[in-house]
Amino acid sequence: MLRELFAPGEYYHVLGRGNYKQDIFIDRKDKARFLFSILYLQSPEKFYNFSRQITNYVRHRVFNISEKKVTRVVNSRSVELVSFCLMPNHFHLIVKEAKEGGISKYMQRTLNGFTKYHNTKYKKKGHLFEGPFKAVHIETDEQLLYLSAYIHRNPRGLKKWINKEIKYTWSSYQDYVKGNRWGELLVPDLIRDNFSTGEEYMKQVEESGAKDEVVEELLSGVWVR
Repeated sequence: MLRELFAPGEYYHVLGRGNYKQDIFIDRKDKARFLFSILYLQSPEKFYNFSRQITNYVRHRVFNISEKKVTRVVNSRSVELVSFCLMPNHFHLIVKEAKEGGISKYMQRTLNGFTKYHNTKYKKKGHLFEGPFKAVHIETDEQLLYLSAYIHRNPRGLKKWINKEIKYTWSSYQDYVKGNRWGELLVPDLIRDNFSTGEEYMKQVEESGAKDEVVEELLSGVWVR
């Protein structure tokens, strides 16, 4: 089933949402923990002492990972992260399946690890997410551009971030416009190469008609188990 759903070289829009729409990211440390996972768990490389990395990011806006370790992740990764946005009760990703079975393993590792972290921290039990995740195959370049704009407009749903999405730390929007914070761990080129400058891409996002129908499409899509 999973082999039929995901194909190497193809791009997918992935969504996860809190069970009963509950918040999954309560504070900055929660977001930093998830951000670390989607960036660094793209390969089978093992990481220890996540808490140190989370604290470092919250304090300094960087993860303290050596260039040598990052290179190993990049050279052995089974997925490529293209875009992301973390919202209080859900997340959006655009990812490319680099190796067969890559997305399924990546998401399982990310979501299982975060659920254990969340339940331990907040003294909860049971399911954090309403399902493992949903995925929709991105079939055209037009769809890819549309979804990228939608994802980067997501923070408009938060009152304090209306018209300030470019400053939202927990999205890849600023990486497309101002410069990629994550180097080879984030691969925006397929989208960014359609624009001469970051400002051109920002204009595309601002003028986009991308709306919440994208979520409805995903929610009527495929649960990956």
